[in-house]
Amino acid sequence: MMLRRIALRDFVIVSELDVEFEAGFSVLTGETGAGKSILIDALQLALGSRGDAGVVREGAQRTEITAVFDTPPALHPWLDEAGFEIADELLLRRTIDAQGKSRAWINGSPATVAQLRAAGEALVDIHGQHAWQSLTRADAVRGLLDAYAGTDLKPLAAAWQAWREAQQLLDDARTRQADLERERERLAWQIGEVDKLAPGADEWDELNAEHRRLAHAQSLIDAVQAALDAVSEADQSADALTGRAVEQLQDVAGYDASLASVIEVLQSAQAQLQDASHSLHGYLRHVELDPERLQELDERLSTWMSLARRYRRPPEELPALLEGWKDELRRLDAATDLEALERAAAEARQRYDEAARKVSQARRQAAPKLAATVTQAMQSLGMAGGRFEVALVKLDAPQSFGLEAVEFLVAGHEGSTPRPLAKVASGGELSRIALAIAVTTSRLGEAGTLIFDEVDSGVGGAVAETVGRLMKQLGVDRQVLAVTHLPQVAACADHHYVVSKATRAGVTTSEVRPVAGEQRVAEIARMLGGQQLSGTSFAHAQEMLETAAAPVAAAPTPSRGRRRP
Repeated sequence: MMLRRIALRDFVIVSELDVEFEAGFSVLTGETGAGKSILIDALQLALGSRGDAGVVREGAQRTEITAVFDTPPALHPWLDEAGFEIADELLLRRTIDAQGKSRAWINGSPATVAQLRAAGEALVDIHGQHAWQSLTRADAVRGLLDAYAGTDLKPLAAAWQAWREAQQLLDDARTRQADLERERERLAWQIGEVDKLAPGADEWDELNAEHRRLAHAQSLIDAVQAALDAVSEADQSADALTGRAVEQLQDVAGYDASLASVIEVLQSAQAQLQDASHSLHGYLRHVELDPERLQELDERLSTWMSLARRYRRPPEELPALLEGWKDELRRLDAATDLEALERAAAEARQRYDEAARKVSQARRQAAPKLAATVTQAMQSLGMAGGRFEVALVKLDAPQSFGLEAVEFLVAGHEGSTPRPLAKVASGGELSRIALAIAVTTSRLGEAGTLIFDEVDSGVGGAVAETVGRLMKQLGVDRQVLAVTHLPQVAACADHHYVVSKATRAGVTTSEVRPVAGEQRVAEIARMLGGQQLSGTSFAHAQEMLETAAAPVAAAPTPSRGRRRP
C-alpha cells in the first residue's frame, strides 16, 4: 500500500506537475531554495492540513492537488461507513481558490477536510525536519510512548471526564448546601399550596363552561321553555300549524300531483319539529338551578385566579407550572442527597483508577523496550556508548492522561548519567535522537508510506551513510520518501528525484524530474562538491552509488504488538 502519484496545478511556484512514485526508498534532492519540500507541503494539504490563499500560484484562480494511493484494506470499513466508493485506488483531491475557500473530494465524492485527515492517518506518517522540537514538550513525549505502546487513551479520557463531572456535582452540593435547602423548602411550600387546588390539565376550561351554565341556569330554563311552547306546546305552535297545513294539502292533493312534494317537505319539517320538541323536553328534565354547586365553582375559580396572579401565570398554565416545580424539586432532592453524590463520585473515581492502571501498566511495559530500541539506533548515529531512557514520573494528582508524566533521559556517551534530554543534548544530538525515535516508531506503524522531510539535518559523514541505510532498510517493507541534502542518504535510495527552479519570461517555476544513470551520478556529485563538478567528484559519486547498491536486509521488527495508526 503506497503513494502512486501526485499531481499539482498552480501550487505556489508550480504551474503544472505530475509525479509518479515507486515502492522502496525514494529521495528528493535539489539546490537550496529549489523547493525540495514543495511536494511534501502539497501532499500534506491533500491529507487535510490547513491551507490558505497563499498556496495559490500568483495570477491563478485556484490551486489543485491530487494524490493517488493504493487503498489499504483497513480503510475499507471507514470508506463504506462514510459513503465513499471502495476501489483499488484511493484518490484524494483538494482545491483552494484565491479567496482561501477550500473544497475536497475522496474517490470523486465531496468530502470534508476532517475526512481527508482521517484517511491520511491510515496512509502516511510524516516526520518533519523540526521533529526534535517535540522532544521538549511533555505532551509530545507522552504521546510518543503511548503510540509505541499502542495505548488507546479514549476510555481513560472518558472516565476522567465522568469523574470530574461527578466530583463537581458533589463539590457544588457541599458548597451550596444551605442555599439548596432553602430553595428546596421554597419549592416544597409552593407545591404544597398549589397541590391543595390540584389543578387538572384541562380543568380550567371545563370549570368555566360549567360556571357559565349554572350562572345562567334560569335564563336557559326560560328560553328553552319558550322555545318548547313555540315548537309544540302552545295552541298555535309550529308543530300544530304544520300539521294543519299538511291536512289541508292532503285534501286536494288528488287534483294536482305536484303538491305531493310540498306535502313531503312539510311532513319532514314536522318530524324535525317533533325531534326538537323531544330534545327540549329532555334538556328541561336535566337542567336545574344548583346554587350550592355554583358557590363551589365560584370559590374554586377564585382560588385558581388568586394562585395564577400570585405566581404571575395565566390560569390555564397552573398545571404545567406545578409539574415543573415537582421536577425541579426532584432534581434538588438529588442534589442535596450528599450520600448518593459521594457514592457516584467514588464509583466514577474507581472507574478512572482502573482505566489509569491499565494505561500505566502499558507504559511500564513499553518504556524499557522503546529505550532499548532507541539506544541501539543511537549507536550507529554518531552517539556510540550513549544511552536513552524513558522515565515515568508519578504525578501529585491524577490527570486526564493518567497517573504519570513521561520524560526522556539521555546519556550522550558511555559512563555518563542520563539526564533530561532537553538539558544535556546539543542541537545535533537532538536531531539524531529524533531520527532514531522516528525510525523506531515508523517500523511499528501501519501507514504504507513514510515521509522524512530533512530529518537528517545536523548529521554528516559516516552517520549520514547510516541514516541512508536505515531508510533503505525501512524501504524494503514500506514506501519511504525523504527530502535530503546529504549525498550519502541520496546514494542509498532506490529512486531519485531532482527538484529544480527556473525563471522563464520573468516567471519562476519549480519542476521535479526522476534521474538515473549519469544524471543521477551528476546530481550526487553536485551534492558532494557544489556547482564546480570535477572528475574526482564524479568518481566519488559513482563509488557511493555502487557501495549503497549492496543488498540490505529487511528492518527487524521489535517484539511487541503493532502500533495503531
